[in-house]
Amino acid sequence: MITGFRQKDIEEIFCTPIVQQTAFWSEVKRRMGISSIACNFMVAEDDIKPQGEANRKITSDLLVVMRQIDPNHSIAYVPYGPELEPADEFRGVFLEELSECLRSHLPADCFLIRYDLAWESFWAGDEETCTPEGLWPGPPAYPLQELRFNFSTRNMNFRKAQSNILPSNTVFLDLLRDEASLLKSMKSKTRYNIGLALRKGVTVSVAGPEQLERWYALYRETACRNNFFLHDIEHFRAVLSSRAENTQSPAEVCLLIAEHDKDPLAAMFLVITGNRGTYLYGASSSHKRNLMATYALQWKAITLAKEKGCSEYDMFGISPGPDPDHPMYGLYRFKTGFGGEIYHSMGCWDYPIDNRVYSYFAASELTRQGYHLS
Repeated sequence: MITGFRQKDIEEIFCTPIVQQTAFWSEVKRRMGISSIACNFMVAEDDIKPQGEANRKITSDLLVVMRQIDPNHSIAYVPYGPELEPADEFRGVFLEELSECLRSHLPADCFLIRYDLAWESFWAGDEETCTPEGLWPGPPAYPLQELRFNFSTRNMNFRKAQSNILPSNTVFLDLLRDEASLLKSMKSKTRYNIGLALRKGVTVSVAGPEQLERWYALYRETACRNNFFLHDIEHFRAVLSSRAENTQSPAEVCLLIAEHDKDPLAAMFLVITGNRGTYLYGASSSHKRNLMATYALQWKAITLAKEKGCSEYDMFGISPGPDPDHPMYGLYRFKTGFGGEIYHSMGCWDYPIDNRVYSYFAASELTRQGYHLS
């Protein structure tokens, strides 16, 4: 199936809309002291598609981020990769062979390859699993997921990770439509809140690195309010200052801040890679929430991405469905208000290299928040 595989320079990573599979992202990680490798692979089209051409070869690549867990053990983490997506029945076999090709390029202490797959979930389009209201309840229990993913593989070695690192549910907006069409496709309350924020004097501007402290104050407030993982400010400094302009897969990063009377109310990172604008990080104040600054901020990001030539916009992270008890339900309600199509991906899948060490590691993950490898 894999007819060619080689390691290559990070600068040669192909242009892609997936932020986490770019040379830019590798540079961000490098500045944080985390190494990565890039690899090319080739596959025959008929090996990954039912009606594929036997003589047509497809060349693709992937970025692998290396993370040292302790002095003697490391993990190979593939964020939202590989980008090449086989048909459902070929996924397990393809990724198994890719894993076996990759393992010889990994450090001797690497005991696990973890794929954070952006491939659409097997069950996303399964109408039989939906509720009577047509809502998707999420994938089935782990044993059933693993049985389907490992079908036709040689070693039945893939394991569903206990949790996902990057969001596995998102909303994509089609930016090829004009602004009037985008506004019309939104929920009426979202449209109203955008207008309200603008009428009340909320302004949104692109900020420079000197505004990073203002961003971080909002971000820290948001993390404390919602009880999520708090990145160090240097993480955001690396994202804002990295570019990878002399590579095939650079990025443009915009820090947007929404203000009212010079009071920062909301902020976000918009990252443009390939034809996609991605809402990567967001934060908001508990102050003046009645001014709906987050709506004006998001609308500015959408229109800015459109102005810069993007054909799609990734809202980056919602709950699987409208379940009020889900911790990300607030994001679901907010982001789906802007219209677009909901997309459910496969999430994190593990390919253990050393099963003994992996068993211990998987057990330890059940009792901790995780390593936040993204």
